[in-house]
Amino acid sequence: MSSLFLRTLRDDPADAEVPSHRLLVRAGYVRRIAPGIYSWLPLGLRVLRNVEQVVREEMDAIGAQEIQFPALLPREPYEATGRWTEYGPNLFRLQDRKGGDYLLGPTHEELFALTVKGELSSYRDYPVILYQIQTKYRDEERPRAGILRGREFLMKDSYSFDLADDGLAQSYQLHRDAYVKIFDRLGLRYVIVSAMSGAMGGSQSEEFLAESETGEDTFVRSPESGYAANVEAVTTPAPPEQSIEDKPAAAVHHTPDTPTIDSLVEFLNSPEFSGHGLGREFTAADTLKNVMVKTRLPGSQEWELLGVGIPGDRDVDMKRLEAALAPAEVALLDDADFAASPLLAKGYIGPGALAANGVRYLVDPRIVRGTAWVTGADKPDHHVVDLVAGRDFTPDGTIEAAEVRAGDPSPDGAGELVAARGIEIGHIFQLGRKYTDAFALDALGPDGKPVRITMGSYGIGVSRLVAAIAEQSHDDIGLVWPREISPADVHMVIAGKDDTIREGAEQLAAGLDSAGLRVLLDDRNASPGVKFADAELIGVPTIVVVGRGLASGVVEVKDRRSGERTEVAVDSAVEHLVELSSKH
Repeated sequence: MSSLFLRTLRDDPADAEVPSHRLLVRAGYVRRIAPGIYSWLPLGLRVLRNVEQVVREEMDAIGAQEIQFPALLPREPYEATGRWTEYGPNLFRLQDRKGGDYLLGPTHEELFALTVKGELSSYRDYPVILYQIQTKYRDEERPRAGILRGREFLMKDSYSFDLADDGLAQSYQLHRDAYVKIFDRLGLRYVIVSAMSGAMGGSQSEEFLAESETGEDTFVRSPESGYAANVEAVTTPAPPEQSIEDKPAAAVHHTPDTPTIDSLVEFLNSPEFSGHGLGREFTAADTLKNVMVKTRLPGSQEWELLGVGIPGDRDVDMKRLEAALAPAEVALLDDADFAASPLLAKGYIGPGALAANGVRYLVDPRIVRGTAWVTGADKPDHHVVDLVAGRDFTPDGTIEAAEVRAGDPSPDGAGELVAARGIEIGHIFQLGRKYTDAFALDALGPDGKPVRITMGSYGIGVSRLVAAIAEQSHDDIGLVWPREISPADVHMVIAGKDDTIREGAEQLAAGLDSAGLRVLLDDRNASPGVKFADAELIGVPTIVVVGRGLASGVVEVKDRRSGERTEVAVDSAVEHLVELSSKH
């Protein structure tokens, strides 16, 4: 360590929001260059390469073949699939000196499809799985949490090419099984959840989420059935339709100063309103909240108004809304938008004005025919009571936009949902023929007729895995790496300035090195306290202290995770540590 390019820090970085960011910077693994852009220093690069190797070994084990594409890519393939515009502002676009358009690759479906088209022609060439481990670029609007959400990151992306859908299903399962092995080897606690395909396209899609309170993804699951899904992919069970014949007539009421659901419910239950003789108590779930947004398709300059109706006891989940409307861009209306749209009575919007002005209106699946609601009457300080779906208004369709809560019924009908947070570490897609159709990727079948190839796409965030593991594997004083990816097997601390102690430590380190263990030897002229603090911070799973006990023929071995300390005879220390390191 006296010659290692390493500087540990005692203070947290000012912009650190999560433990992995704080500890990876403090322990000298990474350094910030710009927002969302980080350098990997020697210890960090060792961990990154170790994670990469686990991924590579398991991909090779399923017969995948590694190749490498450039990160700088021409516009034309992405134009052919529509993703040059679909990716919107998340794409890094640039021009060369001749004015040609290029991008920094966020993902490589197009290039893989074109390459296979150029190299393979017969049904005998299939199936094939190709992968790369390569740097990707996405212009995140708010890069955060260190390497968890960056603009530049290392990713493994693989692609399967099959002649038929049953072959795609097999390739998908191969990847799913490989991912389980990868994340198990890395010691992660994770769940597999149903997911949305988003800009990738395709049908079946699952995410692997590392369980973490700091994760950006919310997922839900049913302990009763094992159902699990990212909230964007949750489908709301619709209640049965009701009769419209037995519902009272809709009536408009003066409801002064009630622009919010809370103020409306309070007024409806007040003595002032009870004189209307409705004879019932109202809750937020009886109200219909109409949220106005504007949408814009990729490449368009025109915004379109959209009304979204949800039960008033819930809020709109923007992630679910964006997923439901993808690839369109979505934004809430601001004051200027309301000022430019006199048809909208802010705080009192109802379905009537939307229908009268041709504004598309989508509602939550719970708003079924025959349900009665309290909602805006389209003029200030007025609401309509008992507005019945299917009788008094007809929405243009349904949309999954309302928040999903713990306690909601599971979409599979078994039990209630519980919610948790996670970090997306892997995503697998059955793409189908979206990209092979775009490039006419065919193989000649045994009858000489062309067969359109079907694709799968499978990603793992390799650099993000380092942060995800750090989020799960740390304590109050530092990192605690799983042995498989640790930057070393043994962190040896020389605790004393005596030449005999130093020589004994160096001999032991040499013996461990000869036995195939990776040793980090702290031979610096620093106090034992500094060395011990750095050893705890750096997080190698086994710490060996060579100090005064050497005179008695023993060294101290500490398990970084449990804190357990054991005195081991120097003569048997190499054998002991080799055996310890073989136990992952």
